[in-house]
Amino acid sequence: MNIKFCVILGAALTAGVGCSSVEKSKQASGSFDYIEAEAVEPIKVPEELDNPNFTGEFELPKLGSNAPKNHVGKKLVVASPSLVVPIVAGSYIEEGSKSAKVKFDQVNDSEALNQSIWNTLLNYLDKNDVSVASFDEDKGVLLTDWMLTTETIPGKWYTIVDKKSEVGRVFEFDLVMEPHGRTAELSVKLKDYAKSINDSIVETREDVIARTEEVDVLNQVIAHYEFQQGVKVTQVRRQIKQGLDTELGFDADGEPAFVIDGIYDITWPRLQLVLRDLGFDVKDLDKSNGLVFVSYNGPGTGWWSNLLSFKKKLLDVGDYRLKVVPQNEKTVVTFLTEDSEPFEVNQVTDLFEPFADTMSKNNLDI
Repeated sequence: MNIKFCVILGAALTAGVGCSSVEKSKQASGSFDYIEAEAVEPIKVPEELDNPNFTGEFELPKLGSNAPKNHVGKKLVVASPSLVVPIVAGSYIEEGSKSAKVKFDQVNDSEALNQSIWNTLLNYLDKNDVSVASFDEDKGVLLTDWMLTTETIPGKWYTIVDKKSEVGRVFEFDLVMEPHGRTAELSVKLKDYAKSINDSIVETREDVIARTEEVDVLNQVIAHYEFQQGVKVTQVRRQIKQGLDTELGFDADGEPAFVIDGIYDITWPRLQLVLRDLGFDVKDLDKSNGLVFVSYNGPGTGWWSNLLSFKKKLLDVGDYRLKVVPQNEKTVVTFLTEDSEPFEVNQVTDLFEPFADTMSKNNLDI
């Protein structure tokens, strides 16, 4: 925010300057003479006369203590209320919530949920050239610097002078994590606001409906989150289709195993493609424990498939298990019998070449 705008903003807030400049499309039509209307005293009925029955059908409700009492006349926005749009997978809003907030459930275990949200928010601010005034990750609070937008308002046809409108907003983002760490709530509050036209303040924090500004910026963050998730999915799909090198080695228990040159989150889905290509059917799997339950049916079924198949039979037809364990930037795969007994060395050696060749192929069908 430029220094001149800051000085004007400070003076305006000190002096309590503020006038309405809400767009005509958001103003109620008709006269605003009602602002000058005075309350009418109720009819006083003499004691000797009967008190008539009054209806309360058109009685106006009393204002609550938190009602924005200055939002009247031209300052009263009659546009539809802004709504939070939870378009990210696993995101939702609580029914009846009036605040600008959204909840996220963990749907991807490749990154902690709180880190994913903070990285998205910081990336959004960086792309919009907004500085961070303060950030306390432990407390889950981030305060932005002034978020500025500038536009030129064309002058009248008979003038050549255009007006420059500048809007500044300061937001506070709060992230609250559930104890289990798989659900988070992100909320936003408008902490400061100022609008100037030709360097003259025309609106301050008291002149705008805070929720509209809060929901608007929250929806922009959500949209950025959804975009980033889409980019990550595309990148992961591309990595899964790329071949990975495999070598013979040992697992943590000293059993013969395949050591794949790929991180766990990429190797896990690619392994399923490789197994399918080799003639295995995946019956069940548990990524959190690294277990894959498979049935081996051979390279094909029936005499016609066997006649035309160039793939050699790898194992006896039956059920098997695989233990998949991350090891730094690599992944270790151990083949087991149905009774969880590790394969013998000769079995692993016989299986290595077709497994490694298939794992190294590019563009396996997903």
